Amino acid sequence: MQYRHLGKTGLKVSVLGYGAWVTFGNQLDVKDAKILLSRCRDSGINFFDNAEVYANGRAEEIMGQAIRELGWKRSDVVISTKIFWGGPGPNDKGLSRKHIIEGVKASLKRLEMEYVDLLYCHRPDPATPMEETVRAMNYVIDHGWAFYWGTSEWTAQQITEAWEVARRLGLIGPCVEQPEYNLLARDKVEVEYLPLYSSYGIGVTTWSPLASGVLTGKYTKFSIPPDSRFSLENYKNLANRSLVDDILLKVDKLRPIAAKLDVSLAQLAIAWCASNPNVSSVIMGATKESQLIENVKALELLPRLTPDVMDKIEAAVMSKPKKPDLYR
Repeated sequence: MQYRHLGKTGLKVSVLGYGAWVTFGNQLDVKDAKILLSRCRDSGINFFDNAEVYANGRAEEIMGQAIRELGWKRSDVVISTKIFWGGPGPNDKGLSRKHIIEGVKASLKRLEMEYVDLLYCHRPDPATPMEETVRAMNYVIDHGWAFYWGTSEWTAQQITEAWEVARRLGLIGPCVEQPEYNLLARDKVEVEYLPLYSSYGIGVTTWSPLASGVLTGKYTKFSIPPDSRFSLENYKNLANRSLVDDILLKVDKLRPIAAKLDVSLAQLAIAWCASNPNVSSVIMGATKESQLIENVKALELLPRLTPDVMDKIEAAVMSKPKKPDLYR
């Protein structure tokens, strides 16, 4: 396993992480979670991601119980969770000081932990002043409930605003952003955030490297495996948006490239994400031990992703965003 600094912080995270979204509480119970988490640790993975909204809090409970029963040393792992959607009440959502503080306390209780290493603002909250959110996240850090804070799916402008507020107040700004990043979704990581890497030392921990499984090649327009994510009732709309002719054609064009490299499509897609030097960690979400074992082997492909191979991948998907002349 390789380890990278989380942006310009001193914290090191495994280049491949594991996330509880969809899986814990929807597809996996504590018993299954223990098997997968154990395999992660055997593979050298030390970064585990969660959120208060995942399975309405059940994902945090499962992860916390599994880690407790496995007897892990807390300092050996990096645990993150995210705050925004905490319940149905008017103050159970958003990034108000009230919800951030109450939300992180509730998350820690579910996780059975005294702290998380990293706390994300799961989405931007235009209804709350940025200064209130920045002060609240620093309050959380000052009280030892989290060591670092970050954002998820914020715009570069919003992250810049947060940093400028933090600098004006002499506070800690967000050190990391968690965006979607894969061969089909590249703009934010490769273009929008470019100025942030140097200006603020932002790292990125990316989610959905397989585009919710589309880049594994297991889906066709008319065939959805019964044990897959797209078979879940809550994800059928996503399936309808993802399994379209244009996207599936791109996946088919990637098949001969993976075959020539003697790797799976999943390994190719994950290795491609990890090859970006601005990516601190690629968050995976396997539901089976066999999937996890296969996906971790993607790291073996990294040295073989030569410029020629990368050009062939781009020719297949034709998804490279155009950079403004300012960034070239």
